[in-house]
Amino acid sequence: MDKKIIEILQYELKAATGKEFHRIMTEISVPLHEKTGIDVISYGNSLHNPDSYYLIRAFGDFDEMNNILTAFYSSDGWINGPKIEIIEKINKSMKSIIALPKVSIDALRRSGYIVGGKNSCCEHSTFREIQ
Repeated sequence: MDKKIIEILQYELKAATGKEFHRIMTEISVPLHEKTGIDVISYGNSLHNPDSYYLIRAFGDFDEMNNILTAFYSSDGWINGPKIEIIEKINKSMKSIIALPKVSIDALRRSGYIVGGKNSCCEHSTFREIQ
């Protein structure tokens, strides 16, 4: 069974920033991700709180993930684009990385959202990973 690496990012946003955060993601950040070759599976505001947000990305393996994300976060498009606007709206970032069969990834992609609580192994008090 073919599998891919899935990165699930969850953001606790500052109060009342969820709508603007989603606009930035939809209009600027996700198109930039896709232009860079990042497979964005799903993203959006959580069903339980508009100031909770998630971003799910897929990669072939860990090396591909590291190479693509290093290139993305060091690119002019990110640095001179949505970086500051995004970072200033985030209180806390959590990340989980799992392997999923491609069929499950496709089903998640079609669903348009993820349901449920937090599935996180790593909690960060600051958003260092994308700075």
